Amino acid sequence: MGMGRVYRETSKPSSSSSPSSPPLTTSTSITDTVNGSHQFKITGYSLSKGIGIGKYIASDTFLVGGYSWAIYFYPDGKSTEDNAAYVSLFIALASEGADVRALFELTLLDQSGKERHKVHSHFGRALESGPYSLKYRGSMWGYKRFFKRTLLETSDYIKDDCLLVHCSVGVVRSHTQGPKNYSIPIPPSDIGHHLGQLLESGKGTDVNFEVDGEIFAAHKLVLAARSPVFRAQLFGPMKDQNTHLIKVEDMEAPVFKGLLHFIYWEAMPDMADLSGLNSKWASTLMSQHLLAASDRYGLDRLRLLCEANLCEDVAINTVATTLALAEQHHCFQLKSVCLKFVALPENLGAVMQTDGFEYLTESCPAVLTELLEYVARITEHSAIASRRADEVLLDGSDINGRRVKQRL
Repeated sequence: MGMGRVYRETSKPSSSSSPSSPPLTTSTSITDTVNGSHQFKITGYSLSKGIGIGKYIASDTFLVGGYSWAIYFYPDGKSTEDNAAYVSLFIALASEGADVRALFELTLLDQSGKERHKVHSHFGRALESGPYSLKYRGSMWGYKRFFKRTLLETSDYIKDDCLLVHCSVGVVRSHTQGPKNYSIPIPPSDIGHHLGQLLESGKGTDVNFEVDGEIFAAHKLVLAARSPVFRAQLFGPMKDQNTHLIKVEDMEAPVFKGLLHFIYWEAMPDMADLSGLNSKWASTLMSQHLLAASDRYGLDRLRLLCEANLCEDVAINTVATTLALAEQHHCFQLKSVCLKFVALPENLGAVMQTDGFEYLTESCPAVLTELLEYVARITEHSAIASRRADEVLLDGSDINGRRVKQRL
């Protein structure tokens, strides 16, 4: 009997039974430069001549990329083989125990104002051998034959026996960024929420305010931290003697309530709820009152928020009152918006019929002069536009000289 062959079949695992592929991870190597520069002024150049070949004048050291550097200028040249025919210029590493790769640029500045600087640079060009390596203190990069002395001394690079050298250094650094394996979400600050709850709870209050017959309890330290006026009133040299109950004049209770709401919550209150009015003007009216209150108590952010609300809600019925408030409380951006709105020909007549305009006339007469200037400016622009339109009709061409069809 002959021996039979045994065949063993090896099958591939089905896709359903194969383990899932491991997740792909990535990393990135980033190489860039940390750049810095130094300007070295060399005065008394003529006195430095004859100092000797290989002897230098050095700048003060300066830091770039965590390493110290210095500029070396050789008035008689660095090497004897040049017979002192050239000045030499180098940048040197001044840090101990360093192994640095860097890009350099040495510039002799033209002092005539023509900006014909003499520049030798590593920056901005392809390098066959890459950045220059400096492995120990005193390692240098530069030029033994930077400039011929006879040409230098008759050039615009010297002025009042002075040279200006500008040096730029770009220290090469590399680092690898890998994937972030975790992240910790940071919730927004909720200090306003906690302070607001403190106000609503009434716990720990130590000062009371009577406003238009209504009593409001608050905390001295919170008020003093938020408002310079409350700080002076509660803790300053002229502080109120009776802080158990401080009476606030010339303010309505809902306005003071809105003021406290912003101080504690760092957010605008619900204007309709605060005013108790079910009207489209509720927000405007309360913003007007809060603007005055915020200026009174030095709450600059609240004042800006009120200005922003009033800018968005400029209307015929309320703009004159808003303009008066803007003038009285030095809200220059809001004032400009109101003046431009009132000065429009389609708005001016209607605004002048409102009670607010009468109040504006009585309380801020100087604003009327500015309003007239805005009206005159708009009228002048309209007249110029009208004349240009007439010129098109008469001349048969537009302002760019293109011919147009004449009207008969």
